[in-house]
Amino acid sequence: MAVAVKSPATIGPESWKNRSLRGMKLAQSVIANSDRNCDIGRSTDTLPHIRDVLATLSNDEIRKYMREVRVIVAKLRESLLETNEEIKALTRGKEALERTIEHTRKDLQLNRDSKFIRVTRPPVEKERDGADDLLEAEHTHLMNCKRTLELQLKSVQQHLQCLESIRKRTFASLQERSRVLDILCHSLAAVLRPERDILILKPNRSQVEGRNSMVDPSKMESDKIDALGPYTPEVDHLLGDATDARNQSAYLRRELRCTIDRVDKLKQAAHKSVNEGLTQKVAETITLKQHLNLGVGENRHALHRAQRWYDATEKAFGYTQGPVQYSDLKTSEHLDRPLVRLYQRHPGTQLPEAQENIKSGVGLIQSLTATSRNIGMLRIAERKLKDDKRSKSAAADIDSSVIRMRRSKNDRRWCLGTAF
Repeated sequence: MAVAVKSPATIGPESWKNRSLRGMKLAQSVIANSDRNCDIGRSTDTLPHIRDVLATLSNDEIRKYMREVRVIVAKLRESLLETNEEIKALTRGKEALERTIEHTRKDLQLNRDSKFIRVTRPPVEKERDGADDLLEAEHTHLMNCKRTLELQLKSVQQHLQCLESIRKRTFASLQERSRVLDILCHSLAAVLRPERDILILKPNRSQVEGRNSMVDPSKMESDKIDALGPYTPEVDHLLGDATDARNQSAYLRRELRCTIDRVDKLKQAAHKSVNEGLTQKVAETITLKQHLNLGVGENRHALHRAQRWYDATEKAFGYTQGPVQYSDLKTSEHLDRPLVRLYQRHPGTQLPEAQENIKSGVGLIQSLTATSRNIGMLRIAERKLKDDKRSKSAAADIDSSVIRMRRSKNDRRWCLGTAF
């Protein structure tokens, strides 16, 4: 009977099997590494359309930069417009100031003309009076006002030059910032989008009076300043300088209006004071002239009375002297008439008739001399009164002409003539 032989579990050698298993494990690890590398490559490796992606990203960055620059350009443009409006307003103030200076110079010329006309008064009327003091005070006030206005004009001109420099700098910066905006819309409607721009913009009241500003430079954040970004330090300094210059210009315009109003009120008060003083002087002169008229009339009346008395005294002296020839005497007028001769036959019967006639003649001569002297004094007084009356009339006419001239030229619608 045959015996069964038991076969082994594996026929191949163990080393042979292990070598195959090791090869399989190595292949699996290689597969795992390959799959892992593929997964990593899917997330890190460059895509086939990398050029398009990079171009899109670059375009997005460019558009973002352009939008940010567009905001800065809008702010610069708004600052430029506000500076232009401020220059216009300050220029109008400068013109008003120059017009006020011209009026002040005309008032000074009118004051000089008033003084020159009053110099032509008669010598007795040239004594310094209150009207001269008022004219001198007006001249002093006008000179002070002129110096004040000229200093104000100088400061306004200097600030206009400063604003002009700011405007040129703003325009140059605006041109420089706008170099990258050739293909971008410049409309403010596209700028006023806070969700798209880096700055928060809202409509606010512009510093320029009477105009609404759509861009607020005060909302500029300090941490946005970048020397290589849209909002450079130069732009920040420029906007700050422009704001300060406009604020100073607004303050200067307010001060300018106050100065012009104050000067106008002072000039009007001085002009009115001088006119009232001259009017009062004319009234006083006319009153004195009327009193002089009364004095002349009274003097003429007294002169006529004295002349009548002189004539009566002269006639009485003629009666006292008697006729020129002795033969023309009547018998009753003779000193040796019969009645007197009979009376003088007794001693101590002398009559004082001759002595009294002589005394009365001497008295009449003295009266005639005194009356003649009084008549001469009255004529001298009359001449002085008439001269004074003519002087008063001339002075009143001259002062009245000064008043009329000052009132007619008060509107200052006349040429100045010679320059100051």
